Amino acid sequence: MKMLLNMTLIFCFLSACAGSEERLIKKAAKIHESILTVDTHCDTPMMLSDSSFDLGARHDEGCIDFPRMKEGGLHAEFFAVFTGQGPRDDSSFNNVHRKALEIFNAIHKNVEKNSTLAELAYTADDAYRIVQSGKIAAFIGVENGYPLGKDITRVSEFYKLGARYITLSHTKNNDICDSSTDPAGPENNGLSAFGTEVVKEMNRVGMMVDISHVSDKSFFDVLKVTSAPVIASHSSCRALCGSPRNLTDDMLLALKQNGGVIQICILSNYLKTPDPNSILDEKIAELQKKYGDYNNLSEEIRKKMRKEYTDIESKYAKLATVKDIVDHIDHVVQVIGIDYAGIGTDFDGGGGVDGCRTAAEMKNITIELLRRGYSKADITKIWGGNAMRVLRKVEATANAKSASS
Repeated sequence: MKMLLNMTLIFCFLSACAGSEERLIKKAAKIHESILTVDTHCDTPMMLSDSSFDLGARHDEGCIDFPRMKEGGLHAEFFAVFTGQGPRDDSSFNNVHRKALEIFNAIHKNVEKNSTLAELAYTADDAYRIVQSGKIAAFIGVENGYPLGKDITRVSEFYKLGARYITLSHTKNNDICDSSTDPAGPENNGLSAFGTEVVKEMNRVGMMVDISHVSDKSFFDVLKVTSAPVIASHSSCRALCGSPRNLTDDMLLALKQNGGVIQICILSNYLKTPDPNSILDEKIAELQKKYGDYNNLSEEIRKKMRKEYTDIESKYAKLATVKDIVDHIDHVVQVIGIDYAGIGTDFDGGGGVDGCRTAAEMKNITIELLRRGYSKADITKIWGGNAMRVLRKVEATANAKSASS
């Protein structure tokens, strides 16, 4: 009799848990139907140099396409014009500028090809209008200021092509600023003189300054120069994971004072310090030895390398989880408040965790937010409201500068 009673209690408990989880799933779906959800960084355009890659078709490869965005309730995406850091001479600057223009063109063409599903967004108001019409809002960002070379006019050129942020540097120093991860260490002691002009020009035209990837000194230099809020399009919290790519609490407090936003990056190694994994390290080293520098490969070979990397990661990596993502959001909220947190996945650039490996699983983040007691109003801010607030302020700052000139 006692065993029967215990089994009944266990059954009731499990049923209650299942019912509670079902309610969270339904509530998350309902919330996604009524708010704007924005991911501020993906590297999916790297695949667009393959003319057969169609954002309008569902793919097994990669993380983002329009069908999976629809499935996951993701309404707006910043597609990155990414160029890896290379030599800094006139010839190289011209080559990388040409490459950046090709990526811009590929994004435009793919969105135009899928005009019934998506539309390019240039302003915060565009995003809300496009999503209200039932389409996906496709923003563009530039990851790495390298294609600017030393030509300040290219800021305006990229803006006219749709870029609404520039990530000032990538994994190595450039002529704009120092990177957080250059093995050679700092070169410019933060933001260079040219970098100062780049930030001012971005303020003038109405483009968000993206401080993801930059060194700590570069970050604080940018905040001294900018007249508009900045964005960390895909960064996490150093208090929880010691990567130099992440922001310290002092940086978060400075970001709040600036009025900016940190979009939590869901790349596993920026969420949780990885445990030693010699097998994974060995397999990745073998892959790199086999193919060489990714930036110097043809698209056909890049595709093979990406596929093999994904297979290795799937088999050997111990990924962070959706709970780790929300731990970082919790930390931002605790340190500087709900108005300064967002999400920038870095999908197709390494982003993805257990429970959220593609755009189709974005609602799982919302479910975990609900599980921790976040309200719909909070989730609205995290999932796009804060990023759009920053974009609107950047637009307003540019308009004010234009009116006063």
